[in-house]
Amino acid sequence: MKPIRTEVAFTTPWIEVLAKTFREGEAPYYTLKLPDYTSLVAITEDRRIVIVRQFRPAVDHHTVELPSGLVDPGETPVEAARRELLEETGYEALEIELLGSMEPDTGRLGNRIWACVAHGVRRVDGAVPEEGIEVFTWSADELLAAVLDGRFDHALHVAIVWLASLKGHLAI
Repeated sequence: MKPIRTEVAFTTPWIEVLAKTFREGEAPYYTLKLPDYTSLVAITEDRRIVIVRQFRPAVDHHTVELPSGLVDPGETPVEAARRELLEETGYEALEIELLGSMEPDTGRLGNRIWACVAHGVRRVDGAVPEEGIEVFTWSADELLAAVLDGRFDHALHVAIVWLASLKGHLAI
């Protein structure tokens, strides 16, 4: 079923709230239009996974996640992953592979998350991580333990780790 009318109810530089009307006389259904973003499992040469810790205002606490960020206009998800890895962490990758994409929340959100895996990841001399981001690495076993005990609980990032494992990039 397609809406008979879609209007922008509210807009910011980061989101638009869309009011979608499906039948005359009915209240609109509201959705969020957001840019696509990318996230990556970045594996160092010694098989450790780059992890970031940062404050997230939406949940009012620090979270432990994979490096990620918005896909800018005209940029591919792999290009965005490469850029975000360097900006957020000060690491670069020899190779980045697109694993696929997922719909983050089909009931409310109108965007995609692009999952990537990076190999040959190493720290760039002189590169400084983004302000407010703590960068560290975990082994695959440490990441699995963090998923199981709830320290690493960003659902989409857990899905990306699982996808990377299913495609043979991680032994979890």
